[in-house]
Amino acid sequence: MGAQSLAVACGALALCLALAGATNPGFVVRITQAGLDYAHQQGIAILEKELAQLKLPDISGDFRIRHVGKVHYEISRLDLRSFHLPYSRISLVPSVGLQVSISNAFAEVDGNWRVKIHFIRDHGSFDLKVENIYIKISLKLGSDTSGKPTIDTSDCSTRISKVRVHFSGRFGWLYNLFYSVIESRFRKALESKVCENVVDSVRTELQPYVQTLPVTARIDAMAGIDYSLVAPPAATAQSLDVDLKGEFFSLAHRSTVPFPPPALAFPLDHDRMVYFGASSYFFNTAGFAYHAAGALVFEITDSMIPKGVDFHLNTSTFSAFVPQLEKMYPDMLMKLRLSAASAPFLNIGPGGLALKPVVDIQAYAILPNSSLAPLFLLSLTCPWTGSSPAAFWLVGAVPLGVWFGVRWDEHCQSSALSPQTGNVSAVIDIKSSHIVGSLKVGRMKLSLKHSDVGAFQVRTLQSIMNIFASSILLPRLNARLDQGFPLPLPDRIQLSNILVRFHQNLLLLGADVRYQPRARR
Repeated sequence: MGAQSLAVACGALALCLALAGATNPGFVVRITQAGLDYAHQQGIAILEKELAQLKLPDISGDFRIRHVGKVHYEISRLDLRSFHLPYSRISLVPSVGLQVSISNAFAEVDGNWRVKIHFIRDHGSFDLKVENIYIKISLKLGSDTSGKPTIDTSDCSTRISKVRVHFSGRFGWLYNLFYSVIESRFRKALESKVCENVVDSVRTELQPYVQTLPVTARIDAMAGIDYSLVAPPAATAQSLDVDLKGEFFSLAHRSTVPFPPPALAFPLDHDRMVYFGASSYFFNTAGFAYHAAGALVFEITDSMIPKGVDFHLNTSTFSAFVPQLEKMYPDMLMKLRLSAASAPFLNIGPGGLALKPVVDIQAYAILPNSSLAPLFLLSLTCPWTGSSPAAFWLVGAVPLGVWFGVRWDEHCQSSALSPQTGNVSAVIDIKSSHIVGSLKVGRMKLSLKHSDVGAFQVRTLQSIMNIFASSILLPRLNARLDQGFPLPLPDRIQLSNILVRFHQNLLLLGADVRYQPRARR
């Protein structure tokens, strides 16, 4: 192989390795400038309180004055009465992080002073006003080995342009002798203390808080969601994007998902403070995890039929639809077993949603010795298209939801949807930072896949199957839907003003946020 061919081969190998190492997110969180402004507002209020509690060191020293001699001074018991940050803003620095700029801040300080020149001594108190304080803070964003976000101060600078002091004492002429020295030393001490406090506040307050973002969320006894970061948060000119793995997994045995996450084109929406983008990969891993855990199986027995329903799940009832049952299995209880042969696969596109799940319904007769005799196997095929992506939240929250097609109003809101013609109508809402919902079932379409009791008209079973779905299966689905699943949010964040949109391979959820501080004890 020639040198040129070798170089081409090495380049191709490097490209393949780079592509193999690239990880597309399954879930994206975008914080807009409006969201950053709100977070900045909360943070500045905390920083202002922190700065007002600064402990300033005593200042003392000596200096010589020509024709006067050595002057010894002491400044003690410095008390920072207030520290105000009236003007500040937070800015996105693309490819770097965030920058907080504070201008025209001011503070007030009380203290005692003492001076000695030869045999002359004097002491008193003073009031000091620090004006036109400028603070610039650069924040670096990253992620740790566990996939949690990190934040640290990469740079901090403070500049004070004006200090005014009012001294009390007997000898006014003494004050001017050491004022400039005191002012200079005090200015440097305060500038240093401000940045020390900022760095400490970021490490002890902000960093622990951002790490409350959950990297795993338990959904139920079978599955959880992996919300770990696949890359450090990325700042652009308009938003801060956080790419998460966004993958459901089985709690019993986590296996590799057999399909990769698609590349996402996040839409340029900035009306809300925060956006959550859930890709088709996110929901398809839910189907994969629940199917692998054996959760896409549901059994219906006679004991599950609600009181007030005037029929039973037995061969006597079903013989009206399948006459052979009365002769072959007279007066025996039955069991229906619903199962998905494979994990359902969903597609999200600009035109809507697409899902074609195939569910098998196996009917059994329960023999006197408690063994099961197979009767017939029905196939439930639901071609599903939807005009809104909100249905996917329901599928993610409840794996059994894939058994039914859903159609939604395109202009869905946070708490209600207008049902359209289709197999299932639904309502979606946000409750305690969880996506929740409820379903109403319409008619289903059945076909006979196999019969152990001879041929019969499947369409005659349609009405009774609808009753089973609405009175038994649906209440269990809605109970699970009401639990929902958690969004990746740090502590004490509440969502409001919800919107839902859909794009290629992406369900988009937008919201405004509100931070709920801890109650003081």
